[in-house]
Amino acid sequence: MRQILLTFILCLSVVLGTAQNSTLFKQATEFYNKGEYTKAIENYGKILENGEHSAELYFNLGNCHYKLNAIGPSILYYEKALLLKPNDKEILNNLGYAQNMRLDAVEEMPKTEIAQLYLGLVNFLSFDQWAYLAVALSFLFVLAYLAYFFLRPATQKRIAFISCMFSLVLGVLCVLLAYLQFQEFKHDNPAIIYSKEVKISSEPNTNSEAVFTLHEGTKVNVEEEFNDWSKIKIADGQTGWLLNDNLRLLKDF
Repeated sequence: MRQILLTFILCLSVVLGTAQNSTLFKQATEFYNKGEYTKAIENYGKILENGEHSAELYFNLGNCHYKLNAIGPSILYYEKALLLKPNDKEILNNLGYAQNMRLDAVEEMPKTEIAQLYLGLVNFLSFDQWAYLAVALSFLFVLAYLAYFFLRPATQKRIAFISCMFSLVLGVLCVLLAYLQFQEFKHDNPAIIYSKEVKISSEPNTNSEAVFTLHEGTKVNVEEEFNDWSKIKIADGQTGWLLNDNLRLLKDF
């Protein structure tokens, strides 16, 4: 009886929480349409505090900060939205506008055509999307196998057999791509510079030499951490250390 009561309370809290978030999102949208971007940000922030994360929520937060000319936060939230909804044209478009406001123009290290093709294929979908596609192809494989087993006409059996093998090969490929994409995701730890300007040091201490300077909105990759310091790498291959307060991680959902 006690377990049933706890389950009921849990379900009720989830329903109430969802309703509250829906109300907050609606109010935030109204604030945004009125040009009250700070109030909209407050409401979106409350939804995040309630534990809800979505591409739409981060996209709207990015729009609000962009309207307030806050480069770092706008890029941060657009990038977060892109992690949850890869290749979304609207997110990419708005992210491009925000990136044009950055002071740093870091050129990426050139990649070979093979590397570009590999990354384009692996990152075409997120690892969970590759996994969902693999599951769908597995169902298709089972259906095609059953069709091959029960059908009598030779032509239909041949089509069923080809479909069976085709879905099996594609399913295995999707599993492989999901694994490769997950490995890429796991080793990639992107962050956005949040300070207006920060000196990047050669060592994790305040007495070390500054090797270069970064500005708000620049995307970096965190390679390791030491106490309150992070070692970062930028797109052109340069590395250095900075205090953690100067950046915000993208994958801290």
